[in-house]
Amino acid sequence: MKQGRSVAIIVVALAIGFAAGFMVRPVIGPAAGDVAAPRATQYFAANLDQARETVAGCREGTVRGDECAHAEEAIIAAEGRSRTKAFLGTRPH
Repeated sequence: MKQGRSVAIIVVALAIGFAAGFMVRPVIGPAAGDVAAPRATQYFAANLDQARETVAGCREGTVRGDECAHAEEAIIAAEGRSRTKAFLGTRPH
């Protein structure tokens, strides 16, 4: 009998906590519509310093989502262009 009462108390406590979580969620987290769209690869290509900061934030875990991939793509493309330019150098015509 005591075990049945304990199970009932646990189930009720979980139900109350679950319901409270749904009510408090808008207060503790941003609403789905308020999330800004991730910046595109073109933005990061034009702002390489910002891209490097974003990639550092991704590694630390403070930045998440598509911006990590976009920033990394921009950095890889810029480094590729730099390496190609260094390899080819300036050739006389």
